[in-house]
Amino acid sequence: MIKEIIINSTTTQTRAAITEDGYLVDFFVDYPENRRMVGDVYLGKVARVLPGIKAAFIDIGMKHDAFLHFSDIGERTSQFQEMLGDEDSDVEEDDDEDSPQKNGPVTKPPKDHQETQVAIPKLHKGQEILIQITKEPVNNKGVRVTSSVSLPGRFCVLLPFDNKVGVSKKISDFKERRRLRHIARSILPERFGLIIRTVAKNQPEEALKDDLNALLKTWEQIQETIKTEESPALIYQDLNTTSSVIRDLFTSDISKVFIDSKKLYKQIKNYVEVVQPGLADKIELFKSNNSIFDAFKIEEQIKTLMGRKVPLPSGGYLIIEHTEAMVVIDVNSGRYAKSKEQELNSLKTDLEASREIARQLRLRDIGGIIVIDFIDLEEDRNRKKIYDELRKEFRKDRAKVSVLPMSDFGLVQITRQRIRQNIMQAMKEVCPYCLGTGLLTKHSHLVYDLEDTIKKFKRNTRERSVIIKCHPLLATKLKEKKFKNFFRLQFKYFIRLKLVEDETMPLGQIKFFSKKTQKELTDEIS
Repeated sequence: MIKEIIINSTTTQTRAAITEDGYLVDFFVDYPENRRMVGDVYLGKVARVLPGIKAAFIDIGMKHDAFLHFSDIGERTSQFQEMLGDEDSDVEEDDDEDSPQKNGPVTKPPKDHQETQVAIPKLHKGQEILIQITKEPVNNKGVRVTSSVSLPGRFCVLLPFDNKVGVSKKISDFKERRRLRHIARSILPERFGLIIRTVAKNQPEEALKDDLNALLKTWEQIQETIKTEESPALIYQDLNTTSSVIRDLFTSDISKVFIDSKKLYKQIKNYVEVVQPGLADKIELFKSNNSIFDAFKIEEQIKTLMGRKVPLPSGGYLIIEHTEAMVVIDVNSGRYAKSKEQELNSLKTDLEASREIARQLRLRDIGGIIVIDFIDLEEDRNRKKIYDELRKEFRKDRAKVSVLPMSDFGLVQITRQRIRQNIMQAMKEVCPYCLGTGLLTKHSHLVYDLEDTIKKFKRNTRERSVIIKCHPLLATKLKEKKFKNFFRLQFKYFIRLKLVEDETMPLGQIKFFSKKTQKELTDEIS
């Protein structure tokens, strides 16, 4: 398998694509106005403590306060508070998690419901606290944070005020795990913990030591910055999206890295030559007048990310719908009917859909609750095949994914770890005309609404000559069948109506003004 990283850099954004045999499997976009925040460390101030939901809200200078659940307050928080000169903090221990996407320890849900009681930490309003972002804001929700700070490097993750040493579970070789654990304990200073990452497999001790020293210097800089800053303040900013892709995903199984920017090429080349010189030769500067994404046929694959309809190889298709609570995926057979047996046709399409769904969730970075409506299967063994196929495909996913077996209704429920906004939320805006519904009001109903409003208007005011302001598209709709509709309203209610187009107004809004005084009268309608 040929696995490649293709990076396209422009003045407005940087895009990174990971392909397997030319097939897009991962996609990342870095925007100047919407930079990556996971891993950033802030000196915050406690805004509210809500024991009822076992959480606190931390002011870190953003539009929405950060969300700190009590389960994200680890035993190391007391040491962090001592560093800030605040020792009044009662905290609870967290489990360490080795994940390139999660830079802070996370508590796993306990098996026994009776064990879900979380101690209430002694946090108070106005108290300063050092926190790290683990999830970016989604819609109207603020960032999620942890009070157990960790610093990720190329080969390891540094845990200040922690004596634990862990090795990635993805390194299965027992001798290699023991070697890495021994190296970690021999190079680690007191009052620090270390997690050895998957990419450290078969790396020499010197490489791990250099990576650790760089992280220790970063921690010293954080300590110095804290002394001079007042909350809320950004203390440490993690790498941008492109750099984090190289740090976390550029491994020995990557065949080539192609970059179309000389400046970015030099930066990445210099970084790799320092941390892992053996991979530096795999980095190439793409020299062509054509777009790098067009040359590797990535642009056409990205277009499928933007649509709600995704085609399947056999002729079926997926419909992907985003709602406030969850993402719903519908599997359709289309015109596929290779076999006369409906069960075999449905199984073929559902298996294809399973593979494509796992890929689409990774590409679009969709998190939260996902419900899939597969084509109905009668036999239990076929339902199990779909469940097994989904589980197999999700093993390739770096995010945590939980899959439930198919229900009697042909539904499969999935939860996927949400770290940041999905691609649709990051790249698209809500339509100002339909406000995200995809629907516009019919002409007949517009006239009905206008007539109903005129009735109320005439009942509550004495105005007989009125200016109606609305969006040009709405005005065009109201002017349709002009004599029959718009003029009829004037004769029926003995009122003069003048239509004025205003491009600044939302599509569904209408405002009324007195022609005589130019005063707005909309609020006078009850």
